[in-house]
Amino acid sequence: MKRFLFFWLAFCSPAFAAPAGVQASYDVFMSGMKVGQMTETYTRSDDHYTLTSTTTPLGLLAAFKPGKIISNSRGLIDKNGLRPQRFDHIREGDASKESHAEFDWDAMQLTLTHQSQQTRLALPEGTQDRLSAMYQFMFLRLDKVAALDFMMTDGSKLDSYHYAVGPRQKLDTAAGSCDSLYLDNQAKPGESRTEIWLSTQNKLPCKMIITDAHGEQIVQLLSGLHITP
Repeated sequence: MKRFLFFWLAFCSPAFAAPAGVQASYDVFMSGMKVGQMTETYTRSDDHYTLTSTTTPLGLLAAFKPGKIISNSRGLIDKNGLRPQRFDHIREGDASKESHAEFDWDAMQLTLTHQSQQTRLALPEGTQDRLSAMYQFMFLRLDKVAALDFMMTDGSKLDSYHYAVGPRQKLDTAAGSCDSLYLDNQAKPGESRTEIWLSTQNKLPCKMIITDAHGEQIVQLLSGLHITP
């Protein structure tokens, strides 16, 4: 556990360094075809934050799975960044895909709810949910970091994540050119691989690729960005 705390907390920047608001949009591709549009909103109010992500299916995907995917995260902001209190993940029209997480930092207890089953786990310091994790990068100093290790929940389970920090790369997106820092979870054969390109300017994802164990890929590419200082 100390290892996770070291990598997650040692490189944090003060909370006030992050913007007051972010509005981001992403195009989502599978097998080279655009299948969805994702919009995300981050808002900070004093020492509280709210995050909302909505993915709208397009094209053939909309014909088979028309329901939107909605994730919400809310919590506090302290000297180490985002401290989630509640996470909800909902797929319209499919209650079996719903999951929720409640973070009790006083008792250091995490309560997960999925398919009406509730599980209580010890809550490791620095744990993020699937949505807050992508915005926690804004609070980290990554210029001298070789790897990141942290815990993250999607509302149904709690997993440890390891990302190697690679060299800088330049990407072209619909929102413009993006100088980025490359993160790779270095998945083993048969495991899902996640690659993230973080903007060096604002530390927000400008591209993400998730490759499942069968080689199928989902690509998320920045298409619009507005930041409120």
